[in-house]
Amino acid sequence: MEKGPQLLCLQEELGYSFSDASLLLRCLTHVSYSQGRRGEHNETLEFLGDAVLNLAVSDLLMRRFPEKSEGDLSKMRASLVNATMLAEMASKLDLGALLRMGKGEEKSGGRKKESILAGAFEALIGGVYWDRGYEAAHRVVERYFAAEIQEKRLGLEDYKTRLQEISQMLFHALPTYTLVGETGPDHQKRFVTEITIAGRILGRGEGKSKKQAEQEAARKALEELKQSGEGSEEA
Repeated sequence: MEKGPQLLCLQEELGYSFSDASLLLRCLTHVSYSQGRRGEHNETLEFLGDAVLNLAVSDLLMRRFPEKSEGDLSKMRASLVNATMLAEMASKLDLGALLRMGKGEEKSGGRKKESILAGAFEALIGGVYWDRGYEAAHRVVERYFAAEIQEKRLGLEDYKTRLQEISQMLFHALPTYTLVGETGPDHQKRFVTEITIAGRILGRGEGKSKKQAEQEAARKALEELKQSGEGSEEA
């Protein structure tokens, strides 16, 4: 199998070993590589993985937050199962380097495109489900999402939403988040984000994902506004 050692490492990172090697390759094959030949690319596995992800993450959220309403759980799930988050997880697995794609797509930067990376991660989850069923897929999803749910306490500490409401009221402007630094290897990256409102720098945050860094920056901005007395009533 091509890229054999890298695929072995990928399966170790996933915590799952495919019983069908050709299925794993299909998970990593973009439609541009197969020139659209059905059954040779990952689009249908991506479709399947999206459904499995939504179900498994819903299950994890309900177990973690049994007191939450349907609306709250839906918002939490949306903040986890989205292109940005899935692309970040794909990057941690270095899926970009493993993808098979057409020359044109590769030349246009396809290995770094958020939509392609997110789709590849969904296809992997779909592939695990197709290979050995829901329980196996659920274990992989839990491996990658449980920490996010636990660490961020989604819905309980949504600093970005609070800051957006306050900044619109005080400054009639939305916060701007700028990625100002990245450190570490792909599988252990740390991101640094700076937040400005109406041209004023209010906070800087660091995290294992861009979303975590933004939440931390928003938290510090809320603290800054509170200390200055500008956001004392809301923060």
